[in-house]
Amino acid sequence: MTSPTAAVIRTETILFARERLALFWIVLFPSLLLVALGLVPSFREHNPDFGGRRLIDLYVPVTVLLSMIMAAIMTMPATLTSYRESGVLRRLGTTPARPASILLGQVLVHAAAVAASSVIVIVIGWVLFDTPLPGSLVGYAVAYVLALAVSLGIGTAITAVSPNAKAGQVVGMVVFFPSMFTAGVYFPVEVFGGTVRDIISFTPYGAASNALNDATSGTFPQLMDLAVMGGWAVVLYLIAVRTFRWE
Repeated sequence: MTSPTAAVIRTETILFARERLALFWIVLFPSLLLVALGLVPSFREHNPDFGGRRLIDLYVPVTVLLSMIMAAIMTMPATLTSYRESGVLRRLGTTPARPASILLGQVLVHAAAVAASSVIVIVIGWVLFDTPLPGSLVGYAVAYVLALAVSLGIGTAITAVSPNAKAGQVVGMVVFFPSMFTAGVYFPVEVFGGTVRDIISFTPYGAASNALNDATSGTFPQLMDLAVMGGWAVVLYLIAVRTFRWE
């Protein structure tokens, strides 16, 4: 017999699979961006300022983080706030399946979409542009899980503090652009130095970018970067737990 929670998760998976626009931004857009950047000749030239690496090498971890940003900030909060605003969560509270089941389902389907996107990005970079595969698999796995956890924490916190879908869009846009900057979408984090780099490294995506780059180059991520992501994740989930309202 299927449990109520499993039924809700299955339904959320089916509904998410129909969201073609969300799937495009989460799964396809990062890969298309990587291909577009890789076709630029200067992005394929080795640069001594980056330790002999190329810009396209640096953008593989960036596009992995981009998928997380799209899922956690642009897609998941909009879905959950619309559920709350339309009364779906309130009605679900009268059934054996609790509203928390939807939250779990949303987290799982978005995490799965991000994971699929990450695999596609890494494979495309390796096959088309000879970008390196993660040199430290354990380090990459640890950094990736923490980056995904803190990303979904951001999405959950946005949902928690937003009373309706419109407010969620506003809060999401306020968070979206700084996240893109610190993740290195506009400029790879490695191009910055000194105080600016230090400040970026204390943000969730700045630390994630550092950690993924370290793991890709073959070294285990610095504990400071892992601690920054872990600390942000704890704070964000505490905010979500304390402020989240089902209706």
